[in-house]
Amino acid sequence: MAIAAEQPESGWCAKLRLGFRKSPGKTLLADRFREGPLAVQKALYPEGELCHVYLLHPPGGVAGGDTLDIAIRVAHDASALITTPGASKFYRSSGPWAHQYQTLKVIDGSLEWLPQENILFPGANVGLSTSIQLSGHAKFIGWEIHCLGRPAVNERFDRGEAVFSFNLSRNDQPLLIERLLISGEKSLQGAAGLRGNPVFGTLCATLEEEMPLQRIRQHIPARHRHEFGVTQMDGLLVARYLGDSTERARHLFTETWRLLRPAVLSRPACNPRIWNT
Repeated sequence: MAIAAEQPESGWCAKLRLGFRKSPGKTLLADRFREGPLAVQKALYPEGELCHVYLLHPPGGVAGGDTLDIAIRVAHDASALITTPGASKFYRSSGPWAHQYQTLKVIDGSLEWLPQENILFPGANVGLSTSIQLSGHAKFIGWEIHCLGRPAVNERFDRGEAVFSFNLSRNDQPLLIERLLISGEKSLQGAAGLRGNPVFGTLCATLEEEMPLQRIRQHIPARHRHEFGVTQMDGLLVARYLGDSTERARHLFTETWRLLRPAVLSRPACNPRIWNT
């Protein structure tokens, strides 16, 4: 089934374009364009020159027919960390699809892409697409966490459809390409699907050395090793979570990020302040 659906006139079409540029002493949020209900707070500098930015979606949720289109560009030697203040919610639809497109371009700079989770309510029809395009010696750490249904209140994603598309490349050469279709019980329960787990996530980091890989594996508590795995190939570290808790997924990814950051960016971990609220 094609994921594209005709958009009703009532659907939101929101765009956000952000450009980061190096200036003496710090990275500037130099370019900013918005259309519709997407915005950012002011640039923050809790650790010196690196720019922290929080993405905001004031409506608080995405309905069928809505489109969110986010494009980030980090220029030469610029450094940015982007997160969100809360989960993104995709609501039940009577038929129209909701779409979220994310295009992240890093040109010899560094980007940390650390959003909160996406929650897909039962009955939602959603297409989520992320494209990460690295050029030169660009550095990247980022994750995505998805929750199908609301397991905390025993709501399963027993109706609706979702398509997840993720690709990461360097200098136009693909390093990771993935596509996942969730449609029906087989996708949720099958051994090649989610095996009955409602929460899954992927963390990627550019990394040449192998020492952090061993530290990460040793750092994973034994009780969570069936939910969390990490591999490394072609200069890319990939960690995955498959389980039933967004809180646990965030915790494991955050701890992995804290271990990776010194190796990837030569910086100690500095949690965004919004995570403490």
